[in-house]
Amino acid sequence: MAGWTTPHELLREEFVQRADEGCVIPVSLRDRFNGLDQEADAWNIELIDPIYDALMALPEDTELARREPNDLEAIRVLRPDGPRRLSYSPSDAELLDQLHGAWTGRCVGCALGKPVEVLGFQRDETGRLVGRSRIKQYLIHHDAWPLEDYLPAAGNAGDGLVLPCPQSQRENIRYMEPDDDIHYSLIGLKVLEEYGYEFDWLDVAKTWLASLPISSICTAEAQAILNVQQHLSRLSGHNPGLNPAWVRRHRNPYREWIGAQIRSDGWAFCCAGHPELAAELAWRDAHWTHERNGIYGEMMLAAMQAAAFVEADPRRIVEIGLSEIPAQCRLAQWVRRAVIWCDESPGFEACMDRLEAELNDMNPVHTINNALICVIALLYGEMDSAKTPAIAVMCGLDTDCNGASVGSIVGAAVGRKAFDGYLASALHDEVRPDMLGFQRIKMHELAERSAKIWRRDTA
Repeated sequence: MAGWTTPHELLREEFVQRADEGCVIPVSLRDRFNGLDQEADAWNIELIDPIYDALMALPEDTELARREPNDLEAIRVLRPDGPRRLSYSPSDAELLDQLHGAWTGRCVGCALGKPVEVLGFQRDETGRLVGRSRIKQYLIHHDAWPLEDYLPAAGNAGDGLVLPCPQSQRENIRYMEPDDDIHYSLIGLKVLEEYGYEFDWLDVAKTWLASLPISSICTAEAQAILNVQQHLSRLSGHNPGLNPAWVRRHRNPYREWIGAQIRSDGWAFCCAGHPELAAELAWRDAHWTHERNGIYGEMMLAAMQAAAFVEADPRRIVEIGLSEIPAQCRLAQWVRRAVIWCDESPGFEACMDRLEAELNDMNPVHTINNALICVIALLYGEMDSAKTPAIAVMCGLDTDCNGASVGSIVGAAVGRKAFDGYLASALHDEVRPDMLGFQRIKMHELAERSAKIWRRDTA
């Protein structure tokens, strides 16, 4: 039952998720859960499983479910009008430069946010989100606000903080160190190289099993891949009962968290100029680990990243992203609201004040709140390759994920040649992931491989 955490913790998170799905949860069921001891019953399956099963059997809000389907065709029926495919006929050199910029931007944004990722999630004793303010305090303390460079190392300013990930800190950075935000982009590239655009969800799952250390797989991804492993045999293939709907849902309360949203780039880069196709590939990747807005987050980001190879206006990029997801899903509604915040607010901090006030109870690694940070960073960053990912990091929550996502969008739009100097050059064009087949690789090589797929299957 458990993989990422204890069965008791999974059940606790499932109460939140089921409420988000519009379930009316009986007081008696909550009382049964509250009667468990967090420590003594952490692994008590005999008590936990019946409560979990009863929770999953509750009826959902049918109107909300209608607005938020999981099936691709149903999603497409509910999406607004959009360009679907943009006119894009780059020369070989132009395509390679933009892809190189996209890979570079993803790595730069990820490295910018990596040392303060955990800080970005923090709450105070009352439960109020304070990660953003603590990041700002740290940067001010180190004379680094607003953020324009990689995070300075702690230890010489008397603030008592010691940041993790020293290889992504200003004093030490020489390359892009291992990170799941980069691993999944590489997975997308690997799947497309091996299977082409006709891959299915099980091809992705098998690639994870062959390439990623299990310790690098988190939350929704951890639960889903464990569900696959239980029913997958090298000798007899897979159980015919193994299907995406069961895999993404069984004991997986994280199915609307950010995990799928960070996996969009590998597909999108190979669909440059073709947002509809990018969103479709993202759906295939997402729908076995996530549901509803968890799926839409990856679809929206993939469409935005594919569009950025053609469209440089951040508002238009956001509109194209919205055109590939249901118009009345919660993610789309909140994104439209965030655009209004940007119109009404003097800066990104004022927007974040509103986000934190309205979504304070949402988990810091949920899809929706982090997608809004990407939108805010794009609109205030004005497609600047340094300013945009830096704003995403200063906004808090999942700093490395959001920095990477907007970094790839800006990088695709401006290309590697126009990418601001130091942030890119400090990485020496090198990625050192922790996955089989990609232990050490240059970003320009990743761009060349993405270009080969684009020329083969999209052009």
